[in-house]
Amino acid sequence: MLRYSVLIYERTMIRALPQGLSKEQRMHDHDVMDSSNLTAITASDEVQLIRSAQHDPGSFGILYRRYVERVFRYVYSRVGSVPEAEDLTAQTFLSALENLPRFRNNGSFAAWLFTIARSKVMDYFRRRRFTQRIENLADSGKQDPLSEIVHSERVTALAKFIAELSEEERELLRLRFLCEVTYSEIAQVLHRSESAVKKAAQRTLARLHAQMEVFYE
Repeated sequence: MLRYSVLIYERTMIRALPQGLSKEQRMHDHDVMDSSNLTAITASDEVQLIRSAQHDPGSFGILYRRYVERVFRYVYSRVGSVPEAEDLTAQTFLSALENLPRFRNNGSFAAWLFTIARSKVMDYFRRRRFTQRIENLADSGKQDPLSEIVHSERVTALAKFIAELSEEERELLRLRFLCEVTYSEIAQVLHRSESAVKKAAQRTLARLHAQMEVFYE
């Protein structure tokens, strides 16, 4: 994912900064991409990072690195194409960077960012008039033939049940489990209360579990 991260970031910054990226900026950006302590960033740290990036677009890199993989996974799960997902991810961060001066810290940055990503994806489907796809993201490790058959049947059955969910239910599952967005942030993205989001997720998971139980009978 690192190579994609660097490419998307450079594409974003080149679009955002008319003068392009200097050699020093490129070296700094690659260092940012390689940083390994992003999970230790606290909410107050993030507020400071946002304020810094609002005054200096060049310091946007850490925020980018913190969220790029989750945004890319979300977009790819919607469009099913790596090149298209890379471009839409770049568009998402470009829009975030351009609108960052107007962002207010009374809301969640993650919720704001995923709202932008959803908007870019919806624009994409409106332009292309494509039918939405559900991608199988299950890992495919080496297994014996019988295990592979059982695993394949299980994945096929689950994919079928997921495809039968409403778009809002699928979107909720994408954001919660694929993108690791909190229920509070999902509530902001979907314009619903946090309790309603939690109940909807629990109902959806319970229904999928029941369907899988019937499948194995």
